[in-house]
Parts: sequence; C-alpha cells; structure tokens
Amino acid sequence: MEHAKILIQEIGESGLLHLVQGFCPPDVIGNDAAVCAVRDGYSLVVTADMLVDGVHFSDHTTSAYDAGWRSIAANLSDIAAMAATPIGVTISLGLPPTTPVAWVKGLYRGAVDCLQVGGFDVPIVGGDVCSSPVRTVSISAFGEVKPGSELRRDRACVGDAIVITGEHGLSRLGLALLLEPERQELQAIGQVDRDQAIAAHQRPRPRLDLVEVLQDWQEVGGNGDAKAIAGMDSSDGLADAIEQICRASGVGAVLWRDRLLGLMQMNLPESQALEWALYGGEDFELVLCLPALWAQELVSAAGCGAAIIGEVTRSPEILMVDRQHKEKSIMIDRLQGFQHFSQP
Repeated sequence: MEHAKILIQEIGESGLLHLVQGFCPPDVIGNDAAVCAVRDGYSLVVTADMLVDGVHFSDHTTSAYDAGWRSIAANLSDIAAMAATPIGVTISLGLPPTTPVAWVKGLYRGAVDCLQVGGFDVPIVGGDVCSSPVRTVSISAFGEVKPGSELRRDRACVGDAIVITGEHGLSRLGLALLLEPERQELQAIGQVDRDQAIAAHQRPRPRLDLVEVLQDWQEVGGNGDAKAIAGMDSSDGLADAIEQICRASGVGAVLWRDRLLGLMQMNLPESQALEWALYGGEDFELVLCLPALWAQELVSAAGCGAAIIGEVTRSPEILMVDRQHKEKSIMIDRLQGFQHFSQP
C-alpha cells in the first residue's frame, strides 16, 4: 500500500529510479539512451526546459500533479511552436532527500496526463535523478517535422496579420488569484472566471491541436504558392514573442489595443488587463504572423480567445495603438515582463 509519508531518502536512488521507470514504456528504457524512431523525410526537433521550486512553482500555488502538468506543457508548447509532432520526452529531477515519495508520484501522474492531451499519448523515454537542495524539474522533448514545414521566427513579412491562438493574461490572473485572493481589483471577478483563470495557470494546454493545420499551410508556403508563417509560443509573454519575431524578421508591428482587452470582460481594470496580456507570460499560446487571407481561417481553427491583434510593419518599432487613433501610441518593451537574473 502506498504510504504518503515515505521520503526519498528512505527508498534511495535505485528505489526512486524504479518508481519513475514505471511511468515509461518498458521497451524504451534500460540502456544508456533512448532510441526514438524518426520516419524517412522527417527532421528531429528537440527542446528543453527547467522548472525550479520558488521560481516556476511553489506548494502554495501548484500541487505536485500541476507541477508535472505545467512542466510538460511548457515543452510541448515549444514543440507545437515549431509545428512539429511530439514523439517523446525525458524527465530529470533534482530533489532534496526529504522530498515525499508521494510528491514525485503526483508529479509524474500530472506529466503523463498532460502528455495524453490531444490524443498524442507521448511517452516518457528516460531522464535522470540527483540530490539537490532545491526541487528542480528538467524536461527535454522531442518531435518530428518535415523539412521546410517547421515554423520559424524569421519569416514575418510586411503586411502579415498577427494572430494569437488564445487569450493572454489568463495565467497571470490565475496566479494573482492564488497568491492574493483579497486584492482589491480582483473582487469583481466572478467565480466561473476565477476558475477559468486558475485552470489556465495550473494546467495550461499546449496548442498541439493546431500542428496539423500549420504543417499543411507551411507546405503550401514552401512550394511558393503563399508566404511562409512566422511564429513562436508566448510562454515568456506576448510582448516578448512579438519582439523576438520582429527582431528575427527585420520588421516591426502595430498592435490594436481593443483586441488585447479580453480580460476586461472579467471586470479587470484596463491598465491591469493590458499589462498582464502583454507581459504576464505562461499562457502557452502561439503567436503567428501570416498572410491576412489565412488569418481569419486560423482564428476559427484555434477557437475561443483567438484573435487578429495587429499587423507587421516596415518600421522597426512595436507600437500599440487605439484603432480610432484617439490615444497616443504606446511603445512595447518586452523587458517589462519577467526576466531571469534581473535586479529586483
């Protein structure tokens, strides 16, 4: 019978490895490295991400299950941002010896459930464990994509529409509701909206559902029939994603203020809604620049919260404007968002 109070130091490294290997396909693990078959005519896509206790999650806002879910979602979002199909992940853990075994099991259960989102049933194919003074979760994810069909950041063209695949700021609102539920500007938010925002923070859903349509459109663009799509995910914030795409492509952008105010429908003040939409981060949606003729079709495919929020410009600045030009343009600066190693 599982005992919730058993600690890592009681089962040791071999016991911990035996535990986590139980979540992996038996025919994949057991050697020095996993072998992931990639079909002829496909490229391997690899990404890695690290989550640290106290920086990316905490017991106050994130259960072990949700920490596992979010760590996988962050990596699968990078795979989706390349228009690739996921084929496997590794999970490496740095853990204090006093970590409860139940916490590790909860983490892996959340990870496995997230890996099954969208019907892909992505396997855990390995990883590593070590002793650490701080709980650390390091994920590597692998995907496959046809050469030339992958999304890139350097393909935005002047005149492209800028599309987001879902509402931004929800995750940051969810974090605020968990950390500061009595905060004055949050009191007008209804219970249904509160639950939606907290779910967006604790269990985000990577946009793997759009991979197939993006691959199809990229193949059309690659044949010269239309422009290619530029894109990346918005895990570090919407402003960060737009600036990185523009910088890689040598272009600028104009964003429309009214298209960024979805959180106002939850009775959040406009200034706060704009700040969290632009700089909140961890929404794990896709930000795409593509021909206007395709943009509305993509919005329809992406579903609730997707929107055309602006257009790519020749001028290198990134501005937010009122569509009726009644208010002064605002320069967008991604550095206003969270930055690792920045001064407090």
